Amino acid sequence: MAEFGLTYDLLLFPKHLPVAASLVRKFPRQPFVLDHIAKPAIHDGQLSPWREELQRLAEFPNVFCKLSGLVTEAKWKQWQPEDFHCYLDMVIAAFGPERVMIGSDWPVCTLSGDYASTMKIVTDYIQKFPAEVRGQILGGNCARFYGLN
Repeated sequence: MAEFGLTYDLLLFPKHLPVAASLVRKFPRQPFVLDHIAKPAIHDGQLSPWREELQRLAEFPNVFCKLSGLVTEAKWKQWQPEDFHCYLDMVIAAFGPERVMIGSDWPVCTLSGDYASTMKIVTDYIQKFPAEVRGQILGGNCARFYGLN
């Protein structure tokens, strides 16, 4: 796929992260993007083993991560934006701001919140970063990953 300029999305749950790392290890030139931060059990506040396996996957420089799919893993329609901050902190720490991109998970996200509120989780969270970094997370990294002009 890499030979043809194609990317590969990894749509996983935490239990699949070790297998994903094994796959990525075999294809170091292939661009991969982890969808929905691997769907951690946000509703339970569970961090391990998701955090540790996410960090292992992030060691591969050809893997990016989409900041999406959060609200459907929280308590539906009962979540608060702060419920996601520790997960976003861990993703940014693992991948760095240069390998993460905003995603929507639309229309699935509407099961647990409206589109605007769902997107606002990430757009508000990244306000702590400089404008250039925010621009990368909101589009620049995506354009670079997918080879868009």
